[in-house]
Amino acid sequence: MNTETDSKCRLCQQFDEIIDHILSACLIPAKEQYIKRHDRVCAQLHFNICKETGVQLDKKHWYEHVSKLVETCQGDKVTILWNQQIQTNRTIHNNKSDIIISDNEKGTCMLTDTEISGERNVIKKETEKSLKYKDLTTQIQRMWNVKTKVIPVITGATGTISKSFRKSVSNIPGKHEVKELQKTAILGTAHILRKVLM
Repeated sequence: MNTETDSKCRLCQQFDEIIDHILSACLIPAKEQYIKRHDRVCAQLHFNICKETGVQLDKKHWYEHVSKLVETCQGDKVTILWNQQIQTNRTIHNNKSDIIISDNEKGTCMLTDTEISGERNVIKKETEKSLKYKDLTTQIQRMWNVKTKVIPVITGATGTISKSFRKSVSNIPGKHEVKELQKTAILGTAHILRKVLM
């Protein structure tokens, strides 16, 4: 009688099946489920940004909101880009942030990039995101003549946030409830677990 159990992930069969692996590192749910969870958090941010900047919204609640690739408001003074590549004068590999808010009147540009990571990697991912877009921020500053900054929005799969999370989110236009962003990430995680374990 064989009493040994296989510790490999039931989905990818490559790594040990630990909770961090299933929630944020397995290649199988990464193709679809991680992206859906990520996009729900981004949609919530996008809805709040649009609401704050005066974009005409079709829906009353963020969870009904369908993000458009380009939103303009205040007489084209503010442009909000959703998941768009930025064409630059030189080749930059990381030229696509989740949400870009360009305010022509204030002369500012804000790149927000979201990630739902493993619990142990939240702080590491914040640093990585800031460094990832360094070349892009430099190019945007030169091309558009605006002050540019990157705001990473990183939460763990079970809602873990860093000490700087609240401050970062408060810099993004709109009323963003930290608990609601965490809840959205956690609900996405619960959905992934149901799919994996059923």
